[in-house]
Amino acid sequence: MAFSADELRVLRGALAIALHPAPLQDEDVQDCLRLAESVDEAVREAGRLRAFLLDDLARYREALPGSLAGYLGLLRDALTAGYDPGVDDLAALRALRANPAAAELLARCQILAERSVRARLARVSQATGSTAPVTAGAALPPRARLLALPGGRAAADEKKPNPPSGPAPGDRPVPKPSEVFPPRRRPVPPPPPEERVAG
Repeated sequence: MAFSADELRVLRGALAIALHPAPLQDEDVQDCLRLAESVDEAVREAGRLRAFLLDDLARYREALPGSLAGYLGLLRDALTAGYDPGVDDLAALRALRANPAAAELLARCQILAERSVRARLARVSQATGSTAPVTAGAALPPRARLLALPGGRAAADEKKPNPPSGPAPGDRPVPKPSEVFPPRRRPVPPPPPEERVAG
């Protein structure tokens, strides 16, 4: 965001008044209000441009790999504007890492994604009152376990008589190999030709 020479004059005057409070003339008050409106409008415009850029980025990502050059350029612009790469971006870059530019961006995005996760974990630990530092491999505190209360479905199941069931797998006798694979019987040779004639 760039200020004009007149806006810089107003900003310098507002900062001086903030450091050394003094009564303001009506003209100075109006100048400060106009500057505030200009800053607000610039912030809104930046938000609109960011939304437009991210929509374009999503469209190019869906059209990969044909839109590779456009996607990489838009992703660089988005990262420069403070965008945190998402899971979809990391997956797309992993699929394209044979391309040197995509591999370079993948390394950059992985670093940014890790920083973003650490920052979120730090915010969560501060919100829960934890004072321990958060590291990359730190485990989250264990969650409370839900315990079954007496009654309900489990109790109703206990009252039902259990139907008889077959023997447990460990109770059955283990068959012998000869029972599973009976020995092969040798074929009986045919009788000699003389006996066949006599019969």
